[in-house]
Amino acid sequence: MIERIRIENLGVIAAAEVELGPGLTAITGETGAGKTMLLTGLGLLLGGRADAAVVRVGADLAAAEGTFVVEADSPAAERAREAGAEVDDDGTLVALRTVAAAGRSRAVLGGRTVPQGVLAELAEHLVTVHGQADQVRLRSPARQRAALDAFAGPEHGRLVEEYRAAWAERQRLTAELGDLVDHAAERAREAELLRLGLAEVERVDPQPGEDLELAAEAERLGHAEDLRTAAQAAHDALMGTDDALAPPAAVALVDLARRGLEGVAQHDEALGDLARRLAEVGYVLSDLATDLARYADEVQADPGRLAAVQDRRAALASLTRTHGGTVDDVLAWASQAGLRLLELEQGEDRTAALRERIEALTAELAGLAERITAGRAAAAERLAETVTAELAGLAMPNATFRVELRPADAPGPWGAEDVEMLLAAHAGAPLVPLGQGASGGELSRVMLAIEVALATAPGTSRPPTFVFDEVDAGVGGKAAVEVGRRLAELARGAQVLVVTHLAQVAAFADRHVVVAKSDADGVVTAADVRVVTGQERVAELARMLSGQEDSARALEHAAELLERSVVRR
Repeated sequence: MIERIRIENLGVIAAAEVELGPGLTAITGETGAGKTMLLTGLGLLLGGRADAAVVRVGADLAAAEGTFVVEADSPAAERAREAGAEVDDDGTLVALRTVAAAGRSRAVLGGRTVPQGVLAELAEHLVTVHGQADQVRLRSPARQRAALDAFAGPEHGRLVEEYRAAWAERQRLTAELGDLVDHAAERAREAELLRLGLAEVERVDPQPGEDLELAAEAERLGHAEDLRTAAQAAHDALMGTDDALAPPAAVALVDLARRGLEGVAQHDEALGDLARRLAEVGYVLSDLATDLARYADEVQADPGRLAAVQDRRAALASLTRTHGGTVDDVLAWASQAGLRLLELEQGEDRTAALRERIEALTAELAGLAERITAGRAAAAERLAETVTAELAGLAMPNATFRVELRPADAPGPWGAEDVEMLLAAHAGAPLVPLGQGASGGELSRVMLAIEVALATAPGTSRPPTFVFDEVDAGVGGKAAVEVGRRLAELARGAQVLVVTHLAQVAAFADRHVVVAKSDADGVVTAADVRVVTGQERVAELARMLSGQEDSARALEHAAELLERSVVRR
């Protein structure tokens, strides 16, 4: 339920706030006063498209704020919490929508900024809006089918959703099967190329990091003599040679220095530490000399091994040029290629499995479609009877409403038939599709009759709030009275808001809101949107009846109309 709406700088409205409640609320006012701007603000709160043109001239930002009351375990509350919104303990949920004159909009729900789409999703659970555009939409087969399915009840709705899920799966699998069949030759060529590549990798049998190891070995073997000579020279420098003319060995010089320090170390502990460090250096140099001698002995030129290494590197290079920059890249390609080849080789098995699953889904869809058709046929009869009876009460006593099911050329995503609603507006008139022979006023009453039928059908779930924007257009006299009475009946179990220009409709309201332009500058302010009661309400009804709220005859007629509407509820 909508508890409150506050808007700022929206159209002609500078600032306004309306407290709403359960039952029927009528919103009236002179043409151009801005009463539809209240519904424009509500539309923004319900995720409608933001248009910078609605921002009041001279203002930078328009804002609409609404307070909704939702049940703690309702789908609306659950969706709000999923979006991160906070729902108060009393079920209050606040929504805010702003529209900048520059064109950008912002939505806030329960203190959390959310995408516009979240408000639209929430609206599906909160409000049903009917306006002049809905008369046009009511003519579409899709809208008529949706209304019939809603009237058929939740069990039927679940059956339709099950059918749609199966239909979507079959469409997906059919597309996959088509792709497999259409590209079979390409897949075969791809598989053959993968087999050849994998066979070559298997023949060469590269090992992880092998190319780097062979490169290092080739470098070593190609410079073996230089390496051995350098190692031997380093060894001789450390340990000395038999050549008397050679410079002193490093190990001997370090040992000489150590002995010199040790001879006087007893006189100074610091010098003793240095002597010990020299001894350690001597040990390290001796070990290093031993390792250099071993390296010089081991490094030997091996032309045979070098040739083998070069041959192996050439084989690996052929792989890396084809499949990657390094041997590790080649191995990674081989891993992926093996998986892809397995997938391609399973193509025939996948094709057979797809055909089998598609056949099963086709049979399942046929069974579901048959049950949906039966459910729609039964619901069509009940809906036709209910709407025809409602139309009789809406000053169309001789009207006949019918819902026909016509087999489709082929089953579609919604079932095996098309739904068409027909209307004979008066006795002797032929049954024709909605919109072909009905006036705007008659379509308004048909739409209202369908909505009442949906709202009162056992087991159907409808949003708690209904909004009608001049649904009484083209209606007058007795028909207007009956429209008001039907709205009041609908409001017994729901919150109903109606923007109306007919006193006969407004008289049935539990709450009457009047929107008027300020006499000063034509801008609506908070003071110009008010709930009227008593004589103020009688005066407003008189204005709606005759255009003169101070006419004694009009006031008398308005008071009588108000009294009769109370009796007729």
